[in-house]
This record gives sequence, C-alpha cells and structure tokens, in this order.
Amino acid sequence: MNVRLYIWQRATAALMVPLLLVHIAVIFYATRKGLSASDILARTRGSVSWTLFYGVFVAAVSVHASIGLRTVLTEWSPLGQRTRDIAVVLFGLLLALLGFRAVVAVVLP
Repeated sequence: MNVRLYIWQRATAALMVPLLLVHIAVIFYATRKGLSASDILARTRGSVSWTLFYGVFVAAVSVHASIGLRTVLTEWSPLGQRTRDIAVVLFGLLLALLGFRAVVAVVLP
C-alpha cells in the first residue's frame, strides 16, 4: 500500500508543478495588468479550458495533500490505522469539495 501511495504522491506532485507555474504566471499577469476581480471573472466565465485546468489542479492537490497528511499522522500521531485513514479520506474529500466549489464559482456562468 505504501508504495502505491508513494507513486500517487509523486505523480500528483509532477502534475502540480506545471499547473502551479501556470497559476502563478496568471496571477502575475493579472496583477501587472491591474485587472480587477470582475475583469478576471469576465475572462474565465464559461471557459471549458479553465474549468478543466483548475479541476485537474484541485483533484491533484486533494490527493497529494491527503497522502502527505497520512504520512505525517502515521509518524506523529497516536491515531490507529483505521482512524487515521478515515481522517485523511475525509480531509481529501473536504479539500476536493471546497476546491471544486471554488472552480464552479469562478468559471461557470
């Protein structure tokens, strides 16, 4: 199980690096151009590309962070294996829910 989780975490990290770089580049572009929140929303509303981009980003972050939290809890907490695994699954689902909610709010009309 740990080898699979290790591979998943490394794969999501490899996926997140270019996504993060694009995200930061967009932030720099928007701030340098003096775009307001409404300007940004006008550009992202209804965009399938941005929906997919940030949807993949949210999914990767949710998986990556959950696996990392599981590792930290394994090493540092007194939680049993079952409790720990339930906690990290719930954490991952919460991250995904909040992230996808933000994606919907920003890109869907």
